This record gives sequence, C-alpha cells and structure tokens, in this order.
Amino acid sequence: MGKSSRRDFLKIAVVGAAGAAGLPLRARAAGKTVTFLHETSFIQTFDDYMQNTLVPAYKKATGVEVVYELTSVGTSPTRVSTIIETGSGADIAIIFLLYPFLFADKLMDVSDIAEEVGKESGGWYPSAREAAVVDGKWKAIPHSNIGQLMNWRTDWFAEVGVKKFPETWEELYEVGKKLKAKDHPFGFELGHGFGDNHGWLYPLLWSYGGHEVEADGKTVVIDSDETAKAIDFARKFFKDCMFDDVLGWTDVSNNKAWMAEQISCTNNAESILWFAKRNFPDIGKVTDQAQNPAGPKGRFHLLQCQSHAIFDFSPVKAEAHAFLRWLMEEKQLGGWYASADSYYQPFLHAYDNAPMWQVEPRNIPYRDAMTSAHMPGWPAPPNRQLAESVAKYVIVDMFAKACTGTSTKDAIKTAETQLKNIYKAA
Repeated sequence: MGKSSRRDFLKIAVVGAAGAAGLPLRARAAGKTVTFLHETSFIQTFDDYMQNTLVPAYKKATGVEVVYELTSVGTSPTRVSTIIETGSGADIAIIFLLYPFLFADKLMDVSDIAEEVGKESGGWYPSAREAAVVDGKWKAIPHSNIGQLMNWRTDWFAEVGVKKFPETWEELYEVGKKLKAKDHPFGFELGHGFGDNHGWLYPLLWSYGGHEVEADGKTVVIDSDETAKAIDFARKFFKDCMFDDVLGWTDVSNNKAWMAEQISCTNNAESILWFAKRNFPDIGKVTDQAQNPAGPKGRFHLLQCQSHAIFDFSPVKAEAHAFLRWLMEEKQLGGWYASADSYYQPFLHAYDNAPMWQVEPRNIPYRDAMTSAHMPGWPAPPNRQLAESVAKYVIVDMFAKACTGTSTKDAIKTAETQLKNIYKAA
C-alpha cells in the first residue's frame, strides 16, 4: 500500500471517529474524565494517534475528556498492581498476559462489549477468549497480540553462507556458532522482562514436547525427558551462540543491542524493524523477520496478548465502558491499528486482510504465526495458578539457571517444586 492510500485510510478512520458517538451519551457524560493508562508503545505513531486523533474526536462527540496516561516500558505491571491495591488511579488500563486471572475480582465484566464487537468484526480468534474469559465472563477486551518472532541480520548470516532463515533450532544453533566466532553473537533475553524471555522459551519448550502442566490444569509434568532435552539445547545455545549479557536483559535490552550492532539474531516483536527503518536505515535494510524454528515436536509461538480492562472500583465505570465500546468499533480501532503498521496483531478476524499487512511485507510472518501460537502454560487452560507461575518466572528461571551452570536435573527439580506449590490447591 502506498503512502497516499495509507493516508486516505487514516483520514477515513478519523472522520468516522469524530461522528461515531451519539447525543444521548454527550448529554449524560459531558464534563466527566476517564483516565486510560497505557504502556508507552515502541511504535510512537501508535500513541500519537490516540492522543492527537482519537482522544480529541471522542471529546468532540461526547464531551468526555479522556486522559491517555503513558507509563514507561516494563512499569505497567507495577502501576496496575498499585492501582488495584489502593483502589484509585486509572479507570481503564492496558494489561498483559494472564492479568485477568490474577485480578479478576477487581475488573469489570465487559462481556457485552466483547460479544457485540465479535459479531460486528468477524469473530474472535479462540485464543482471545482463552486470554480474557474468567469463569464465563469477559474480564478484559483483548486488543492485540504482540508476536515474538525471529529478527535476523541478513548481511551477517550471508557471511556464513546462509540466505534463508534456518528451519530448525539445531540448524540455527550451527549458524549461531559460526556467527559468534565472527563476533556477531545472538541475543535472546533470559532476564526478568515480561515478553521477550517468555517469547522464545515457551515455544522452545513446547517444540521439544515439554509442558508445565497437563490439560487438566492441575497435574504438574515439567519433569520429563522432553523438558530435559529443551534445557540441554538452551544451555549449549547460550554458551556457543549468545551475547553473555542476556542473563540480565529486560525487554528493551535486545532492541538497544540490535541498534548498537552487537547481535545478529534475537526473538522480538516487529518493533526492531520499525525502529531501524526510521532511525537506523542502514540496519533496517538488512533486518528480516521469520517464524520461530521448529523442534522435534513442531513449530510454536507465544501469544503475547494485551487487553484493556476497566477497574470495577472506578468512579466513572459507565463512562469508561462507553469509551471502550466506542474504541472497539472498526472506524476507530482500524485507524489505531494502522497507525502502528502491523506491530499489534488483532484478535478479530475482520483485520486478517487489513491494508496494514501490505505496508511492510517482512511483517507478514507475525500474522501467519497466529495459527501456531499459544498462551503461556499451554495445554493447560489459563487460571490463577498459571498466572502466578508466569509472574514468578518459573520457566524463565529454569532455563536461566541451567545456562549459568545448574544441572538439568536440579533446574527441573526446582521448577517442579515451585509449580507443585503453586498448583497444590488447584
């Protein structure tokens, strides 16, 4: 899609946004303020579109002031927890992964919005329901998946004779050894971030056949030959292919290392390519993206669902509900998605072939990966125990300990003990 057609698309979205809400809402809610907490996007135009287009349009249509409050990357979980503990702060917030299950009793039932939007917009991907429905009620509205795929330097891979991204983990390992020897190591997060660590470790575990818990949601099965094989691979992958600093990395670290040309491959959202094209064009030209490698049991990806939730204690719940309902209409939501190209992958089928997917063809693997992606803890259904396991970094630490010298047996035993303590009341 050319620049002019993209601009036209956004103009249409703006016009639709300005006239979408009706007069009865204006009469009822004029003068009220809704605070909408969001984590700063890696894609600046996404936040700009909300602040400069959607917020003014909603105020013009309804009289309601929406304060789009931004918090820095990685601080959202702490902010959300503080709001819940104090019962004050934002009215709507962006929440990640399994937070609907951790704080279900503090979140408003938004099933009416979810069901209406699903009917209007082609239906939800099944994973959206898994990520937001608690005891039969939608406790959040899934906004998007932030896919975690492979980003790789085509020029450096070519130096070792590789023109196409490797199909398997073992093939990638062989390439990684050669690249590290040429001072072009890989960089995969093993620290306590919230996305880029889970984004490759869960798919790696699954690709070898390992799982935390059975599909019954209570039987811990992390101690298996399959888990051991995944750990053994991760240990040699770290030792022979990686940039050593990854053990302390959080989600911004690999982005910085990429732009500093310290690493040749990482697992990340498409923000690396987006940022490079705009700020480091030479790096952007040699950055490509691919689906995760396959293991003995197949190819997998992680669903990094982020959702919008209304706090049940908000003094303006009705106004927050009305704003979220308005935001989910295609006139508004389509423009917001388009402002970030395809960094945010929608959970609604109406956007499967949206124009944003033609902006940058290198991003298409993120769309295609949705068919082989699962929530953390798969195949167990999401629940509070699973949310606790993710929050405590049980799987991340299992792999990280093995990479720092802990035996495979001991790393698994520690994870098993943690999981059994978490799931003992399940």
